[in-house]
Amino acid sequence: MFHVLPGDPGSPVILHVPHASRELTGEARDSLLLDEAALTDELDHLTDAHTDLIALRAADRAAVRPWIFANGLSRLVVDPERFPDEREEMRSRGMGAVYTHGYARRRLRDDDPVRDASFVEEHFHPYAQGMTTLVADRLAATGRAVILDVHSYPTQALPYELHADGPRPELCLGVDAFHTPLSLTDTATGAFAAYTAAVNTPFAGAYVPLTWYGRDRAVSALMLEIRRDTYMTEPGGSPNEGLGDIADALAALVDAA
Repeated sequence: MFHVLPGDPGSPVILHVPHASRELTGEARDSLLLDEAALTDELDHLTDAHTDLIALRAADRAAVRPWIFANGLSRLVVDPERFPDEREEMRSRGMGAVYTHGYARRRLRDDDPVRDASFVEEHFHPYAQGMTTLVADRLAATGRAVILDVHSYPTQALPYELHADGPRPELCLGVDAFHTPLSLTDTATGAFAAYTAAVNTPFAGAYVPLTWYGRDRAVSALMLEIRRDTYMTEPGGSPNEGLGDIADALAALVDAA
């Protein structure tokens, strides 16, 4: 399940919000080996809380409204930004497309390739196709597509992280060597000038549908990992006044992009 919120017909910008939801399907919940307290703990730490609200407020404040593509399900159903095969490095943490382990490396599900394949077929592939369709529409309408991937991350590193030793700035800019032009990175740094920023630390890369990945520079992408203490109470609490400032900075980036 995903939601597409239309933007201006002339906008190439897509705000992609993959990890804001806490919603589970019945099948996904039944597959988990967690009581309610443990499930709440996992969702508090793994959900990019309020990033959907950040995207909505930024869209409202932008001079030209961007498009929004938002996941309606938790990443504990499937994670739409993982490869569903052996290319995915997070498989070593039990956190490929279908998680078998959580943020603290605890067991979430039994190993079950048949179940995982079913979840991928039912949720991962339709999501990827939906995003592919939206990008194709923006390319047809404007000649380009700019994907701004809106995430958040905790102030303190979590046990599952593979690259936790680097700096944890207020804004991590995830870039791709092919799809992230230096001008887009510079524009983001300028829009978020009030925040400390660094590139590809502690997370790296940017989401591009496989149809264009490594093939077409008309699709550009930048991942925005916003450190959670800048706008909310961690781990899973309410937003604070900082959320509006983050949304304003994102709106400035949308307009510049």
